[in-house]
Amino acid sequence: MNILLKRVLDRLVRTGNLKVTGPKGLSVIFGDGSGEPVHMHIKTRHAERAITFDPMLAVPEAYMDGELDILEGGVLGLMRIAFQNMGSGGIDATWSKAIEGLRHAFRRLQQINTAARARRNVQRHYDLSGDLYRLFLDEDMQYSCAYFEQPDMTLDEAQAAKKRHIAAKLRLKAGQTVLDIGSGWGGLGLYLAKSFDVDVQGVTLSTEQHGVATDRAHAQGLENRVHFELKDYRELNERFDRIVSVGMFEHVGVNHFRTFFDKSATLLKPDGVMLLHTIGRSGVPWATSAFIRKYIFPGGYIPSLSEVMPAIEKSGLVVTDIEILRLHYADTLKHWGQRFAANRDKAKAIYDERFCRMWEFYLAASEAAFRWQDLVIFQIQIAKKNDTLPMSRDYMAKCEKALEMRDMGHREKAPAAKPARRRKVADPE
Repeated sequence: MNILLKRVLDRLVRTGNLKVTGPKGLSVIFGDGSGEPVHMHIKTRHAERAITFDPMLAVPEAYMDGELDILEGGVLGLMRIAFQNMGSGGIDATWSKAIEGLRHAFRRLQQINTAARARRNVQRHYDLSGDLYRLFLDEDMQYSCAYFEQPDMTLDEAQAAKKRHIAAKLRLKAGQTVLDIGSGWGGLGLYLAKSFDVDVQGVTLSTEQHGVATDRAHAQGLENRVHFELKDYRELNERFDRIVSVGMFEHVGVNHFRTFFDKSATLLKPDGVMLLHTIGRSGVPWATSAFIRKYIFPGGYIPSLSEVMPAIEKSGLVVTDIEILRLHYADTLKHWGQRFAANRDKAKAIYDERFCRMWEFYLAASEAAFRWQDLVIFQIQIAKKNDTLPMSRDYMAKCEKALEMRDMGHREKAPAAKPARRRKVADPE
């Protein structure tokens, strides 16, 4: 191991138990020996040099390229040590602060998400094969944070709970129109239509997701109630009773927050309600992970609440409720990582070994960021008028419970012929 890297790791790793073996086979242990041991093997001098100067990007790149292996503790263990030391003062090396500071300073240049660029960015991630996502997502293909009402829930149960949690905050009534911005694989829109007898229009920039969602609507006999379009939300002109957006706002970019909420305000009817579900930071604004931005979500940005609120306020919209979901995404990602590992050979057959290593690092590093860093989920309920919704939150719990009882009843029934109309949840008062 070169002397400069050893000095860097001495400064960065003050707690934990990290063993690093260099290209020549010599090993050095860093940290105070606490916690589960992690053993990282840097196999090439090229990787060693790169990690010395930019570890947050070079470590995942070296792992993807097979120039670095984690022999003990896995990616999650390595990221645990990294993130826990960031919080303990070990990250105060001048060079490291300078690199991350520059990334933060230039974040706006990296997030000029015009309609054309936004479409290209989406294609980089969401237009991967649907077969890949089926390997690790739940049955409904929910690619966003689940809601673990109980810690022993399965992934499918927690994703169903997430849909109920969001639906309850929308306070839906039969016959209303709903816009789903960033409609994904279609599961949420289909669930709302079946549960509340509403008409849903979903918009996405992903050709793959649009095709799957449309096929699902036809398969469930809902093509007249749920319609998915391959369109940028900025191109819409209709008005809706309700707007929901789950896992899309992370791709808007800080430059376009005001545009997003101004457009939402024009699309929402005077007595409308909106629910925004997005990854956020509990801390101060900071740069997107260099690895995530380069390989996973180009153009993406995780905002602090202090960056979101001014844009909502200036749009004339009213924030009526905010909930912070902590650790729910960490547990979601844990399930995804386990499922991906169980189906790794199938993923490799679809893509290749380098892709699998990249995806492994992405899932584990993301879990670590939600577990030991400052990432959380914001659920922000928004209206156009201050008196649109009840004064207490009781209606949310009542609706959520009614949905849970209905869903349980549907699961207990044996498969039958397609009914003329699904029973909808009564509007709880």
